[in-house]
Amino acid sequence: MEPTDASRTTHSLREEVYGHLRDEMSRGGLQPGAFLDVDQLAQRLKVSRTPLREALLHLEAQGFVTVIPRKGFRLNALTKDDIRHFFEIIGALEAATVRRVASGLGPADIARMRELNAAMREAVAAGDFRTYYELNTAFHEVYLGRSDNHYLLDTIRSLKQRLYDWPRREGFVRAWEEDSVHNEHQRLIDLFARGAVAEAADYLQNVHWSFERQQDYIQAYFFASQAKVPSGPSK
Repeated sequence: MEPTDASRTTHSLREEVYGHLRDEMSRGGLQPGAFLDVDQLAQRLKVSRTPLREALLHLEAQGFVTVIPRKGFRLNALTKDDIRHFFEIIGALEAATVRRVASGLGPADIARMRELNAAMREAVAAGDFRTYYELNTAFHEVYLGRSDNHYLLDTIRSLKQRLYDWPRREGFVRAWEEDSVHNEHQRLIDLFARGAVAEAADYLQNVHWSFERQQDYIQAYFFASQAKVPSGPSK
């Protein structure tokens, strides 16, 4: 990072430090399980302790780090229970969003979802996970972006970052992504297209974000060394 500028506010510097740390985490420079010494980190980033501690407390609120008394901050590894809880929360919140906003989706929105899903198929076929991830985020944002509840949206987006951005994995479980684009996303598009709002919401919560239904894929993706990779869709 550049040396601090006295004209910048503590808030803006905190956000800059937070963004830098998140970028390091995404790139794999900061690994789960490691401890962060505030003094050493402040010296490396050329910032004072105050904006750094505020940035780390922001990460703590999002579940990325834990304060360890007299040691600093520990970067949290994802556990299976964490993932189960995140899936439950994301599924419930996305379903609630759909029940509220999906009736306002028009032909252009449906066309956009079809376009994004087709592009995702191409990315999966090419083994391009980074592009797939970006397209998948955009797919869900078609309906999430209709909500004006920024508290809800911030929670969803933060939990997805916690799941997939630390570090961003370059590989993926092909069977999972194929199942998603060929079956689940297509099913959602069809439900939205015919105005089946309640059914789409239930499908998101009870299938797409169901930990129980997705747990073989979750095991293969998040805990690859322990997993037997599924051969394909089970439904």
